[in-house]
Amino acid sequence: MAYRKERSYMEFTTDQLIKAYIKIRDAVAEKEKEHKEELKALKDQLDVVEQELLAHCEKAGGNISVPGVGRVARRVSKQYWTSDWDSLYQTIKEHDAFHLLHQRISNKAMQQFLEENPDIHPAGLNLDSRYAVTVTRAS
Repeated sequence: MAYRKERSYMEFTTDQLIKAYIKIRDAVAEKEKEHKEELKALKDQLDVVEQELLAHCEKAGGNISVPGVGRVARRVSKQYWTSDWDSLYQTIKEHDAFHLLHQRISNKAMQQFLEENPDIHPAGLNLDSRYAVTVTRAS
C-alpha cells in the first residue's frame, strides 16, 4: 500500500472544499439510504422468523433446544412509557426515584434554562462547545 501524504487544507480553495464537502455528504446520504432499505428488508424477515419461533415455543410450552443447531429462549420484553409526564414527574419526585430516568441532559432545554437563569451554575455541569460548519448548495 503506497503512502499518501495528506494535503493541507490551505492547498485547496474554498469553492473546492465546498464542492468536495457536498459531494461527500451526498455520497454518505446515498449509502445510508441504500443500507437503510437493505436493513429494513432483513429486519422484516427477521421479525417473521421470530414470530414463527415464538409460535413454536408456544406449541412446545416453553424454550426449545435443538442439539447442534441452537436454542430458542422465550422471554417477556417490557417497555414502559407515559402519556402523562406531569403525573410521572410528580411520582418520581414524591418517591425520590430519579434513577428511573435516563441520565441525559436535553441540550436545548439546558441552554434555555441557563440563559433564563444566568446566576445558576449547577455543580458538575460541563459544556463541550466547538465550531461546526453548515454547507448549503447554491440555488
